[in-house]
Amino acid sequence: MSSPRLAALLVVAALVTVGCGREVRSDDPSQPALLAPPSQEKKALGFPETATKNTTRVPGDDPTQTAAAVARAVFPDPARKPSAVTIVDSGDWRVALAASALMAKPFNAPLLFSDGTSLPGPSKSALDALAPTGAKAAGNAQVIRVGDVARPSGYKSTDLAGGSPLALTRAIAGLIRSARPGVASKIIIASSEDPSFAMPAAAYVAKTGDPILFVSKDDIPPETRAALAALKGLAKPRIFLLGPSKLISPEVTKELKRFGIVRRTGGQDPVTNAIEFARYHNGEFGWGVVTPGHGMVFMRTGRPLYAAAAAPLSGAGSYGPLLLLDDAVRFPPRLQSQLLDTQPAYRTNPVAGVYNHGWIIGTPDSISVPVQARIDALLEIAPEQLPGNLDTDPTDPTAQR
Repeated sequence: MSSPRLAALLVVAALVTVGCGREVRSDDPSQPALLAPPSQEKKALGFPETATKNTTRVPGDDPTQTAAAVARAVFPDPARKPSAVTIVDSGDWRVALAASALMAKPFNAPLLFSDGTSLPGPSKSALDALAPTGAKAAGNAQVIRVGDVARPSGYKSTDLAGGSPLALTRAIAGLIRSARPGVASKIIIASSEDPSFAMPAAAYVAKTGDPILFVSKDDIPPETRAALAALKGLAKPRIFLLGPSKLISPEVTKELKRFGIVRRTGGQDPVTNAIEFARYHNGEFGWGVVTPGHGMVFMRTGRPLYAAAAAPLSGAGSYGPLLLLDDAVRFPPRLQSQLLDTQPAYRTNPVAGVYNHGWIIGTPDSISVPVQARIDALLEIAPEQLPGNLDTDPTDPTAQR
């Protein structure tokens, strides 16, 4: 069975497992139709809402459900467990985005959400199913607790403390640094004021383990200054600003140069910003997604907790960037251009080609089925002799004019 189809089944299984504390029944009108008896209409099977040939949807109703489903989908094999699980509070998106970095080696710890000091049902079910083995880089802890969150019984934990959200992002950066003492730091600086511009960083650090730190437009908070000072090692850190100067001013850029070598990437709006970050490559930093053969994650703007929840999909399997849409039913032309640039093609035999796969995060209310179908078409491997065969159709209701 091909990996995208297998992934679809795993996600469906995960969503059933981590539902809201009760069995999901095909005759329960309050639940999405995941599987249905043959006598029901074919649309009740959930396709193409659940999956198409090139996309898989994770239709969580909230970030907690989404994070639990993603963690189960990334670690479906009981013989290949995660080393740890990171638990963060759902109350602050900056901490959640920064904690996405713990998905990468050496922690190998997907993220689950806590509701204050209470562990929601989906998170508890996922934790018990994942049964983490213990991360040596975190003192053999099975659970990395970030802040004042739930403490699951029966699991060895390590605690990251901080009196504020930015103090917690500093603590996360410190844990990363302690686990990689001989590695020159690469740091992402994101806006603490506009989550849509910061969202793409979560997917990238889930792959690399690089820390995310936050600044305001005209100021570097004391916690970020302290974290940057601590991250100095044998070589100057390489600091990458994510977003335009209207979010992170030239004055802040100048100040950051005191701590390392500074580069900027991104675009003027959240959709373009995510695309430019996906295309960016500088030495050993960046996705550099300008050719076919990648996984991609698609999500609506303004949902940073979902970006953290979905980040493990970019740190395992078909690694790939987070791309954003700003409307449920209209498809951004700039995103269409990016997908056309990276659309797979073949000359004589598609079996010998490379393939793209897309994860759709959210219900059809956030990304509609017609838009999902458009993404599926743009990810499809196509004959090389038919360039531009997916140019904008003037009758396509998902295309922005």
